[in-house]
Amino acid sequence: MASNDSEPTPVVGRRPVIGLTTYLEQTQCGVWDVPAAFLPKVYFDAVARGGGLAVLIPPQQLDAAGADAILDGLDGLILTGGKDVDARRYGQEPHPTNDAPRLDRDALEDLLLARAIARDIPFLGICRGMQVLNTALGGSLIQHLPDAIGSTRYNAGGGVFSPNPAVTVPGTKAAALLGDGVTVQSYHHQALDEVAPGLTVSARGDDGVVQAVDVDAMTFGVAVQWHPEESAAEDARLFAGLVDAAAEYRQNRKARA
Repeated sequence: MASNDSEPTPVVGRRPVIGLTTYLEQTQCGVWDVPAAFLPKVYFDAVARGGGLAVLIPPQQLDAAGADAILDGLDGLILTGGKDVDARRYGQEPHPTNDAPRLDRDALEDLLLARAIARDIPFLGICRGMQVLNTALGGSLIQHLPDAIGSTRYNAGGGVFSPNPAVTVPGTKAAALLGDGVTVQSYHHQALDEVAPGLTVSARGDDGVVQAVDVDAMTFGVAVQWHPEESAAEDARLFAGLVDAAAEYRQNRKARA
């Protein structure tokens, strides 16, 4: 398991390889102003602290065989945060506050997720990643939380994360990792509405907003609405749990080979 220190945890043998999906945005670097794939450093730092090796996956056109080729090199998968999921995926018109959809990323993450579930590859969804999971399996989203709860407690704006409580549901994977509850770092204006079949709510806020789900069919499938990479002291347990599951997955795959 991981410590809360800034240095990666030493592990015996090859460290599990964890793939993380990335943003594709117009990016400036020196004289260049070009579309580029990137991911904030805190994500792969969190994977390293958990004992894993981070590999970044850019948005790209894939078929099922391409997705399997990527997953063949991974022991675990993280769908990271980012722009709002396209509301048309769950049969709604976009709310005026929604981000412009990133259809290439939606399509890539749908495919990787479907194959990861089918192959039981350890999975962690973060913020948008939980929303992608829910909509891919047939659920829907609250498109603008202030309309539903009457406050902006989950999105202060300006890149400032807001602390909020999340209370876990006994018997779930989230509870096994986090205990009874945790103070989380929030930055989202959407949340799960209708929870998809095959998902179990594993944590809620004190206002009832869904904060985490388990993927019922997976040995390790957990998704959270908050940003655990921003709270290494408490949420390192999520990354350590993923890396531990990834190490076991790798060993089982070697035994079957």
